[in-house]
Amino acid sequence: MLTISRLAAYAGVTVRAVRHYHQIGLLPEPERDHSGYRSYDAVAVVRLIRIHTLAEAGVPLARVQELLDAGPDEFADGVADIDRELRAEIRRLQGNRRRIASLAAGEQLALPQSVVDYLDRLRDLGVDERYIALERDAWIMVAAQAPDLVDHVIAQKHQDLADPEMVRLYGLLSEVFDWQADDPRVVEIADIVERRMIRAAQAGELGDGVDNPFVDLLDATMLESSPIARRIVAILEERGWQGWTSIKRVPADRLGALVDD
Repeated sequence: MLTISRLAAYAGVTVRAVRHYHQIGLLPEPERDHSGYRSYDAVAVVRLIRIHTLAEAGVPLARVQELLDAGPDEFADGVADIDRELRAEIRRLQGNRRRIASLAAGEQLALPQSVVDYLDRLRDLGVDERYIALERDAWIMVAAQAPDLVDHVIAQKHQDLADPEMVRLYGLLSEVFDWQADDPRVVEIADIVERRMIRAAQAGELGDGVDNPFVDLLDATMLESSPIARRIVAILEERGWQGWTSIKRVPADRLGALVDD
């Protein structure tokens, strides 16, 4: 007859594990002998080894009892079921590993791949990381609030980069962090932005598809990013525009021709 420590040693488990198996009903707990000790026989050793083997193979402890009591056919079916569950779990974990690995660049946290690719394209154009961080954070909010819009808008932005004026705009935005608020190039940015707003208004493309509180949040985030952003908005408001993420008022007198001043 064996003590609990010897039983555990024979099966390759800890005494704590044996006590846990007693507690959950997997391993019958023997009565104490006249000295007050519990002693185990060969049947207990075999059962404990089987429990340990199944658990080490990845069988959930909640299913071990079922397999221990099963006949050959039921055992085979049960193992097949568990194998399918394990393969599904492996696929889930592999997907998690891919997502975790993709976070190393910092961009794919809450961002769809289309946005990540667009931000990488901006980097290829030499756009400053400080501006890319602002655009990234805005896209994170947009992707959470209006995910159905993201791929469509990103596709349009890729097309826009074929326009040298858009490339020029990004070049200017990449430099604004080092400007004073009264830098004359701020007016050039406002001119380019307004020309794009006019084209969008003429094409009926000013809709945003997101609710007003969220629009206000995006606008506030942009305005808080730098004094330059506040000045650009102020210039556009002087010209009669209202709104940034979503245009609330379009000045009719600015739609007759594209502005070049």
